[in-house]
This record gives sequence, structure tokens and C-alpha cells, in this order.
Amino acid sequence: MTIATNKDRLVNVSVMGQVTPPRYDTRSPYRISHEGAPRVLPGTGGITYNVRVGDRVHGLVADHIEPAVSAKNPDETANGGFNILSCVGNEAVVASGEARGAKGIVTGKHGGAEHVMIDFPEDVLEKMLVGDQILVRGFGTGLAIDAFPSILCTNLDPGLLEAWVTEVKDDKLVVPVAKCAPAAVMGSGLGRDHVFRGDYDITLFDPQIVEEYGLADLRFGDFVAILDADATYGRHYFGGAVSIGVIAHGDSIIAGHGPGVTGLLTSRSGEIVPVIDPKANIANVLALW
Repeated sequence: MTIATNKDRLVNVSVMGQVTPPRYDTRSPYRISHEGAPRVLPGTGGITYNVRVGDRVHGLVADHIEPAVSAKNPDETANGGFNILSCVGNEAVVASGEARGAKGIVTGKHGGAEHVMIDFPEDVLEKMLVGDQILVRGFGTGLAIDAFPSILCTNLDPGLLEAWVTEVKDDKLVVPVAKCAPAAVMGSGLGRDHVFRGDYDITLFDPQIVEEYGLADLRFGDFVAILDADATYGRHYFGGAVSIGVIAHGDSIIAGHGPGVTGLLTSRSGEIVPVIDPKANIANVLALW
């Protein structure tokens, strides 16, 4: 079934970013792990040729790595528009350089770095350069589900919602997810007063929780449910609530950090029922590979 929404009243607007370079603190290249070990690792930004949505997060020699292309507008105010109005599932078009005209898909947002992640086919990645301009057709901000007005939709293209969520059962929205995670292990990004940009992190430092929830198998682009977590007016613990997001960036060695989740749906009253489906990944839902 098609989930009825207000998509016919949403505004489709252009926002622009550009491929951003990897950056390091000029004082020191080290990241200090939760165990006190200094490491030098690839991090945010740039074009990541061998990491795309659908790839496993675990085991990469990296910290907060972003799949495929990381984009940002160099103007801070314009980057606010780029981040807020870009929605996961939106079409992106390369607007300059050798890959001009090639199309990709927005797959997540990273708070702190304030990047928008965009997946392109491998042959397009090979043609792209840092600084290439990218147009995103921002569509989805303000999305609402007719039958569930209390479920907040954020950062979500209506077409992605239709392809991904197709069932209502016992007056609740049934949402396929690759994994669930308890609110107790959520870290960086908690407490922000909205979820219309950025993400928050699943920490993977407790091996018992990682094993219980199968979190070692997380993939970039996985849809995940955060249990007992509400994000209606900012991310926080709330018993019985359910928040759903997509894995936007990779794991981290830093305390309080881990794979980042860009928020897509949240229900304080528990009107969302997450159902485990190993294929619940944006790469599968939108046939990106």
C-alpha cells in the first residue's frame, strides 16, 4: 500500500553545495580513543572511492568516515539551507567539472562537520574533484503522514518513504529496519533542540550490547530503530518512544561517538513498529548498486 502524505503540497527547491576536502586540526593530527590511545586516521570530507552505502561500517581503518561524496556550501548561512532542505533520497546533480550532469542520491547528514553525504556510481566518483558544485533538489522538508499526524518526519524524501514503508498494522506504522539499538548507547548529538540537520551516534564500546543487537554488522545506509528515544523537539530518552534513522557516517574510536544516525521518523507515543529486515538499506530500497 502507498502511505498517504502531504507531498503534493511540499515545495521542491534547489540548494547548492560543493565537494568538500578532508580537513585536520592544524595543531595535531591525533584522535584520542576511548581507551586513551592516539591514532591518526582518515576522517570526514572528500571523495571516498571505496566506501559507499551498502558497505559494512565495522573494521574500517577510519574515524567518522563519510561514504562516497561529502558536500558543503562554503557560506555558513547557505550551508544551513543546504543541510536543512536536502533530504535523504533527494536527487543530486553534479553542476560543474568532468562529471557535470551525473546524478546521485542524498544518503545522510553529518552534524559537527555539517556535511551532506551523496552517493554516486563508481564511474562518476572517478571523474569528480574536490570543489565540484552539486545541485540538490531539496524536497521533503515539512513532510507529514496523513494517518499519523503525531509522527514527525525529518530529512525524508517522500519517494523514499513510499518505497520503504508500505504497511500499517493495528493502527501503527510498520517500518522495516536492518537493526535496532537501545537509547542507552546513543552518544554525540543528544540534546540538540531539533533533528532537521545532522545526526547522532550509536556508541559501540559495550561488546555485550553490540552482540545482543547485532551492531557489528551495521552498514552505511542501513535504516535503524532507536528504542525508547524521542526526537520530536530534540533527541532524548523517552520510554516507549521510537526513532528511526539511516546510518550516515562510519564508526569512531572517540568516547561518545560511533556510526551516525540521521533522523527520519520519530514517534513519542510508540506509533512506529520497527520490523527487522536485513535488506532495509537505502542502497537496496532505491537500487543504488
